[in-house]
Amino acid sequence: MHEAFWQERWAREQIGFHQDQVNAYLLRHWSMLGISQGQQVLVPLCGKSLDLAWLARQGHAVLGVELAEKAVQAFFHEQRLQPQVRENGAFRVYTAGAFALWCGDFFALSAEDVAGCQAFYDRAALIALPVAMRERYAAHLRSILPASCQGLLITLQYDQSKMDGPPFSVSDVEVRERFSQGWKVCEVQREDVLAGEWKFIRHDLRALDEVVYHLRSE
Repeated sequence: MHEAFWQERWAREQIGFHQDQVNAYLLRHWSMLGISQGQQVLVPLCGKSLDLAWLARQGHAVLGVELAEKAVQAFFHEQRLQPQVRENGAFRVYTAGAFALWCGDFFALSAEDVAGCQAFYDRAALIALPVAMRERYAAHLRSILPASCQGLLITLQYDQSKMDGPPFSVSDVEVRERFSQGWKVCEVQREDVLAGEWKFIRHDLRALDEVVYHLRSE
């Protein structure tokens, strides 16, 4: 999925991946990470997610990364915040309160940029990428995050032969392979949500599993 694809999706408001409420798995499992208030959380491919605001309400500083500037601007507008905007290398950075949303290519992030992040949250980044980019994404995430970091990862698993992504199906085997270097991977919840997802039902899928993982660096 290249830049033009996502820019067009946002331009046309084709954002079915955006949730109009805070993610239930985030609410249920975030506390297991034990991230203290004041710690910074990295949210790759963050869009205008309400999860960002929830993380801030838990006392965290939020560093979101998003390619589409329209999404970044929409987030601050919907949160009724007036951000300051500055240029930082390849990024345009919008900041207000606990939020710093970096508009640009995630792969341009450096270790210095995220040196303060003690955790990451990925609900819609890994599953938004085709297989070759998922390998690159996982490697880049590992290379830039501090050694003591941990995260919450949410994926989808379904019969990819019946429906192409995004969102893509990412198997348990692939998750463990992608994060085999430097991470301890623990599955914490698996839920078949097909009954409530008409967009997937019409593709004659038999199951649609949402899977939550806790990743801890080691």
